[in-house]
Parts: sequence; structure tokens; C-alpha cells
Amino acid sequence: MPKIKRLTARQLIDCKCRPMVEVDIETDDGHWGRGSSPTGSSVGHFEAAVIRDGDPREYDGQGVHQAVANVTKLIAPALIGRDVMDQRGADQVMLELDGTPDKSKLGGNAIYSVSIACLRAAAACRNIPVYQHILGREPRTVPVPSFNIVNGGHYGDTVLAFNEFLVVPYGAASIAEAVEIGVKSLAGLGKILRRHLGHEPMVGKSYGWAAPSDDPDRVLGLMQELLVDNGWEGRVAFALDCASSEMFDRDSATYLLKGRRIKAEELIAYARELSEKYPLVFIEDLLDEDDWENYPKAVKAIPRSLIIGDDLTVTNLSRIRRAYESQAVEGFILKPNQVGSITEALDAHAYAKENGMVAIPSGRAGGVVDDVVMDFSVGLEVPLQKNGAPRSGERITKLNFLMRAADLSPGCRMFDLSQMLRFK
Repeated sequence: MPKIKRLTARQLIDCKCRPMVEVDIETDDGHWGRGSSPTGSSVGHFEAAVIRDGDPREYDGQGVHQAVANVTKLIAPALIGRDVMDQRGADQVMLELDGTPDKSKLGGNAIYSVSIACLRAAAACRNIPVYQHILGREPRTVPVPSFNIVNGGHYGDTVLAFNEFLVVPYGAASIAEAVEIGVKSLAGLGKILRRHLGHEPMVGKSYGWAAPSDDPDRVLGLMQELLVDNGWEGRVAFALDCASSEMFDRDSATYLLKGRRIKAEELIAYARELSEKYPLVFIEDLLDEDDWENYPKAVKAIPRSLIIGDDLTVTNLSRIRRAYESQAVEGFILKPNQVGSITEALDAHAYAKENGMVAIPSGRAGGVVDDVVMDFSVGLEVPLQKNGAPRSGERITKLNFLMRAADLSPGCRMFDLSQMLRFK
């Protein structure tokens, strides 16, 4: 079997111009793989640690030279000579070498970058795409993409508590048509915003349109206008990422909504009203990342939409197991860098699938152009994929990945979501 011959690392920058770790692995038979770890803008408290240098003279303290050194000085000697096809074995060596629950010794950014490089080197040795290496055969489906076309947060005097408003073209005839709908959605909503605002809309922090209102109902109403204008009713739905941990006040145990602080019960009731008014496929991170008491209440109260965890679950098997056993959520956002290794992410997905939970892969705001999460999306044949607004290069690359994978795989089609939709 091919062995790991050389392992090198360097500091580069991610798609938000923040330093990141990049790793190359070369095998003794001449193949190689490359990996780098993205970082989110909304980062859950329970994610794998990202080690940064803290030197204000370089990138305002965001440098990752220490994490790079951990790869070359600590991880490389432990992995050189190992079978590159043994992904679980390589990841386990790194986990034991780190020895902390959150990978804070070596850095989740160091471990995950090596883990990706190992996966890609193994696929290269077999001369097949990474997604086929994961799946063990050619894919039969690619996921339905969803597009974050309105970005919440702070924009001047407007503070929209909910973070992402997505369109989901579930009724498209093909992945190519779904991508086209996503592209037209961004442009079409821009025209609607110009008409309603009377001026050019701002571009948001995640490259969708900046929040035009602090009222999620008003934003969804404008998106509904988009569906009507294009004849997409019954073919295109919505989804929400509330990212409520960002707006949660722990002292008062309250959430921000439309300029005032409210309790979890009122937020759940409001989300229920939205789900009854609009076709919402899923609602992500409705509550705080540690609000285990109220998440089960949300699942019971909102039967027309899937309640999905992200900051709550952080692609961590133990937290996903707790979420399943307590009926806190019905699925999770699959972000492999949150847990920090390929093996742990695959184990989290396997548990979720076995127990009827939905896994929705997603990139990160501070993404990388060649994100391995796309190989997860295709290689695990998941139903849905979270995508950013179709505006910047790393996001376009993800859409092209889905269309290319479908084209290269005979008989491959877009996943049929009809059995998952609750609002119909």
C-alpha cells in the first residue's frame, strides 16, 4: 500500500483574506493531496479550536505559523511511513498526539488540513475523484443546492437578528436548472429591493443582499414576491439560518427580535407563524447553542419545517447523539472543520443517517476555493447542500462542482426532496 513520504505545510489566506493552514502530503508512489481548513464567521463555542499566533504585527494577530509548525514538527514525524489509505488510523494518530477534547494543543486547523490532504492523496492513489473514494462507487444523486440571498446582522441602523435567508429550488428539473434559479434569485431579488427601497441595495457580509428590514416576515415577503414574479411557486421554497447564539443574552436568557428582547417561547411561536405563512424547508439554529431545554419544544411546535442544529451540534458525534436522544433537532449542518477531522465528520454523518436525521453539508464564510465539503455532499449522497449567494469565486466553484459531478456520473440526478418537505 502507498505510504506517506513527505508532509509539508504553509500559511496562505482564505477567501476572507485571513491566514489559514495549507498542507501537502506526498506518497512514496508519487501521488499527493492538498488540504486547508476554512473558518466560519459565525463560530460555535463547541467547535474544534483554531490556533492563531496572536502577533498584532501580522494580520492583526490572525497568523497561523504556530499551527503550521505543529504540522511540520509534530504531526509529520508521526505520520510519515504510514499507509495513506488508512484515513481512520492517520486521524487517530493526530487525535492521540493532541490529547485535548477540542484539539487546542495542535489546532483543529492543523489537524483538519492534514486530514483532508490524506483523504485526497488516497483518492489520487486510486485515480478517482474524492467523492467516489468516499462513496465507493459513482454517485446516483447530487444534492439540491440552497442559496443564501439575504444576509442578516448589523447594517447601519438596521439589525436583522436572523442571519441567513435562503432559496431552495427543490422543484428544478436538474442541478443545472437549480443553479440557474439560484443565480436568477439573487439578481431578481436585487430588482425587487431597488423597487421597494428606492435605491441600490447594499451587498451583505456573506455576499447576498444586506438586510432591508429588521423584520424576518418582511424579508420573506419580498422573497415570496420573487417567487410570484418568476412563476416559481410550488417549485422553490425557503430556509432560515437564525444563528441565534449571536443575538442571545445569557444574563437575561433572551433573544433579539425586531429591536426587542424576547424569551425562547415567544421566538418559537414567531418561527411557527413564519412556517405557517411561508414554505420553509428547514430552520437552522433557532435557539442558542446550549439551549437544550427549548429545542425539543421547537421541534414539537413547528411541524411544517425541519428544525436543524449547527452551533448546537457542531458536527460532533456526542452532541449529535444527545440531540437525537433528547429530540432537540431533526438534523444538523455538516461542517467537517467544526469537529476537525475527516473520520469524525464521517462518523457523525453515519450516526445521523442511521437514526433518520438529515445532514446538510455547508461551506464556511471564510472558505477555500477547493472545499472538501463538496466531496462530502456528493460522496454521501445527501439531500441538501447549503450554498452562499452566487456572487464570489469560491461559491461559484461549489456550484460548478455539483454540475460537473452530475455530468461525469452516468444517470446521476438531483436529489428528490418531495418526501422531506413538511409544508406541502
